[in-house]
Amino acid sequence: MIRTAIFGASGHGGGELIRLIDAHPDLEAVYLGAHTKEGVTLGTVHPHLGGGDRVLLSNDPEKVPEVDVAFFALPHGASAQPAMRMRESGARIVVDLGSDFRLDTPERYLAAYGSPHPHPEQLGQWVYGLPELYSAELADADRIAVPGCYPTSAVLGVAPLHVAGLVAGTVIVDSVSGVSGAGRGAREHLMFGAVDEGAAAYGVLTHRHQPEIEQVLGEVGPFEPTVIFTPHLIPMQRGILSTCYVPLADGVDASAVTEVFADAYDGTPFVSLSDVSPNTRWVTNSNRVLVKPHFDPRTQTAVVLVAIDNLTKGTAGAAIQSVNIALGLDETTGLPMAGWMP
Repeated sequence: MIRTAIFGASGHGGGELIRLIDAHPDLEAVYLGAHTKEGVTLGTVHPHLGGGDRVLLSNDPEKVPEVDVAFFALPHGASAQPAMRMRESGARIVVDLGSDFRLDTPERYLAAYGSPHPHPEQLGQWVYGLPELYSAELADADRIAVPGCYPTSAVLGVAPLHVAGLVAGTVIVDSVSGVSGAGRGAREHLMFGAVDEGAAAYGVLTHRHQPEIEQVLGEVGPFEPTVIFTPHLIPMQRGILSTCYVPLADGVDASAVTEVFADAYDGTPFVSLSDVSPNTRWVTNSNRVLVKPHFDPRTQTAVVLVAIDNLTKGTAGAAIQSVNIALGLDETTGLPMAGWMP
């Protein structure tokens, strides 16, 4: 078995990692680290998981036994230092589910997060954990930066058109997400009374995932497009639905759009082209991605709908999928392929 450690095991992302690793035939969670929940049992913070008598330990890398893979499911800014210490201690693969190593330059990181990176030399050195676009780079990777959940949905909706050279202007992405995407901490604006029966945009023109989306599209396509990204919080637990408005070059028609997406995701095990507009409920608890491209000839615009589960494909599932590839396993190993209804 491949020995793994999970830092931040008490959070939503950490709990999802435990769920997936416990069902994985080749991975074993031998160390569960936490911070404020150190010393309590797993069942206390994640009663839905098996093995509830396991005790959550320290988030200190110095206390971790020898492991093959270290997963960091920590808030922004909390992963960089301990992740580097785990690299120094000999972990074969270090995976950051947070935002500390996603961006490519110190300048982009400073602009997005407002503070210098503690290890600027590492930026651009971690493989971006989106297997649909970076599978070759993930093979034998020892450092993996898992994408943000919003960028996962946005990039998968826009990249096929951009790689094909069809994008002809500013891309607009409107996304709605459930409250689990904001983490598990108790915050007034995320309480039931603040979220129920309402919908609200946040981070308008300032959200930190916007430069990440531009960066990745620039890496895989012919240029770095301008993106306007607006996230919305809606009263559900899990899921993201992104609507991507992509202006297209003259001469592109509906058949060309359909062909581009069919070619881009042919053979990808988790991305499916939907015949109807996707519902987030159809991907809940799975690593599946549902994509539905439309074409509006009146405005020469592609409208692409993408549904993912923010905790699985948007976080922990992407981490496992990427590690599977890095370890030489089938990328689908241990990952749920189907969502649930009703």
